Amino acid sequence: MSTKSTQIRLAARPVGEPQDSDFEFVTTELPALGDGQVLLRTVYLSLDPYMRGRMSAAKSYAKPVEVGDVMVGATVCEVVESRSPKRGVGDLVLAYTGWQTYAVAEAHHTRRLDPGAAPISTALGVLGMPGFTAYAGLLEIGRPQPGETVVVAAASGPVGSAVGQIAKVKGARAVGIAGGAEKCRALLEEFGFDAAVDHRSATFRDDLEAATPDGVDVYFENVGGPVSAAVVRRLNKFARVPVCGLVANYNATEAPPGPDRLPGFLGAILTLSLTVRGFIQDEFVPTRHDDFLREMAGWLRDGSVRYREDIVEGLEQTPDAFRGLLVGRNFGKLLVRVGEDLTRE
Repeated sequence: MSTKSTQIRLAARPVGEPQDSDFEFVTTELPALGDGQVLLRTVYLSLDPYMRGRMSAAKSYAKPVEVGDVMVGATVCEVVESRSPKRGVGDLVLAYTGWQTYAVAEAHHTRRLDPGAAPISTALGVLGMPGFTAYAGLLEIGRPQPGETVVVAAASGPVGSAVGQIAKVKGARAVGIAGGAEKCRALLEEFGFDAAVDHRSATFRDDLEAATPDGVDVYFENVGGPVSAAVVRRLNKFARVPVCGLVANYNATEAPPGPDRLPGFLGAILTLSLTVRGFIQDEFVPTRHDDFLREMAGWLRDGSVRYREDIVEGLEQTPDAFRGLLVGRNFGKLLVRVGEDLTRE
């Protein structure tokens, strides 16, 4: 029996904030399975800031999505048909099938999930790419030491909240930067940060200084823009800066206003002996991923790490939810529930 999939395809390359007209909804009939393939029903779709870069034709670390192609994205799926001994009907798997309701995939490109070990949605968040990004970037590049101060921007998101909590596990002091009183309160009360600073406040710079009286030893960069400029002023000698993302710039259509701050930043790198290192999490998969899965699962069990999920219902809500992600409208790991999650019944 043939299977139809509703897909969201890239219709045009966005200029600035993605618009509804940049996407098209298409219902298409999927091909019959070949040997080694599985038919997958999407349960959850992950929305992540990197997707904005994939909509652009600009040179980056990954090929752009071509106009007319299905938008990419990690998914949690149920196997509904299989022609592979590796996967059986009913298996729940982590895949990378993108913005669609059903997909055909190679079985060896999926990873089986154990719904008894953790909610399957966590494979896209705290036990998935965002959690690993936090773990690998902080421990490989940030290298927090007991008593040091770690500052992380976008701290209420899935990467930032994990960074702060892992820093605490390692004996460091965690300072989170987030937008709004509710998110800052959650950093303190829910995630156990030592201090939280609201970047929307008119007194942001003064508040950041008060929250970092001994300066900043590790700055986990997720945002860029004015937040980054404020934190750089607080960096200590030999500080480490893992550069994970620059979401403040992703919709930019022109250079930022004001003076060129690059010479000053380069001067700080020199005079303070800073380590500034950009990274893409998959470079650390061969050496760190097994340790991550073991340690993060343990921290979840003993309560050292907590997480939040922001779940939007229905594939049709994806473009608007993605726009909100780029301006911080979500609170926690942003997921789209595309299909029924039978494990939560």
